[in-house]
Amino acid sequence: MTKIRVGLVFGGKSGEHEVSIRSAKSIYEALDKNKYDVVLIGIDKAGKWLLAETVRFKALAENPKRPALPYASRTDEILPFTKSNSTHLISPYTGQNFQTIDVFFPIVHGTYGEDGSLQGLFELLDTAYVGAGVLGSGIGMDKDVMKRLLQQNKIPVGKCKVLKKYEVKDNILNDVIRNLKLPLFVKPANLGSSVGVSKVNNREELQKAVHQAFQYDTKVLIEKYIRGREVECSVLGNDSPIASLPGEIIPRHEFYSYEAKYLDENGAELIIPAQIDKKTTKKIQSMAIKVFRTLECSGMARVDFFLTADNKVIVNEINTLPGFTRISMYPKLWDASGIPYTQLLDTLINLAIEKKKDRDLLIREYK
Repeated sequence: MTKIRVGLVFGGKSGEHEVSIRSAKSIYEALDKNKYDVVLIGIDKAGKWLLAETVRFKALAENPKRPALPYASRTDEILPFTKSNSTHLISPYTGQNFQTIDVFFPIVHGTYGEDGSLQGLFELLDTAYVGAGVLGSGIGMDKDVMKRLLQQNKIPVGKCKVLKKYEVKDNILNDVIRNLKLPLFVKPANLGSSVGVSKVNNREELQKAVHQAFQYDTKVLIEKYIRGREVECSVLGNDSPIASLPGEIIPRHEFYSYEAKYLDENGAELIIPAQIDKKTTKKIQSMAIKVFRTLECSGMARVDFFLTADNKVIVNEINTLPGFTRISMYPKLWDASGIPYTQLLDTLINLAIEKKKDRDLLIREYK
């Protein structure tokens, strides 16, 4: 049997670099080596691509706190290049051809990886890749645009105020407090893993949180606090997506922060499946699929909800490249729904190849 050569792409320039390395380590270890030749492709924090041989990759991921790829050296650095209808990894200095890739598996969380940038490169290379396309990735990453599209389609989302830097004035922040009420959440519009997110309880904290969030993005959301259970649902598929059983997160920190997710082993309790009645479960699954389709997603996504005491389901956000460690919610929810981790990876790769075949049927010239 001819093996499929998978280019596992991880790292990146965003604040989620370290999370990406841990996700990639789990994926690498779980991929069936009888089916796949796995090529490890790291992106350092300067944005350069490098071949990350297995031994060094594993060593980097051993540090559970702050793994990071070293900056690329000339001998490691590569560029993806299309030749003879396939994607080659070549040296930008010597032109040496290192590997040929059949399908890319990007697990670069955050900006420059999850926001459509990397997906645009794969489209230009005319190659198969796992996950959402340029549009779905960009919409899913931008929490402001995402909320506007969901509202237009009558999908409930929390109230918020979107700010650009020039709008940060005392009267604006005072209006936000008056209209949305304290406490509030402050977030960069284009980032995940709770990087740059703050919960604020007074005017002074709000000012500091907005300043911090603008260090990560040029657009910031100030969101109304919603009292409710935090419930997540995984979605899988292209044209006919399916939804997993929902799971619940009970943070042991003030909220489900970066520390609670990745640095503190006891930062949160995951209840999988969530202890929710069948009617509400179906409502969450149906809404997750509707969100997935509304935002033009494909392959995979995790949709996060708030479930209020009066059983209202409110969308918090979508994550088109969710965390993929073995303890991450996306694969754990599918495991509880009957699709184990290794089978889930097989399905995602097959969906990527299927999507590429569909694109290849399109007419690219005027007749």
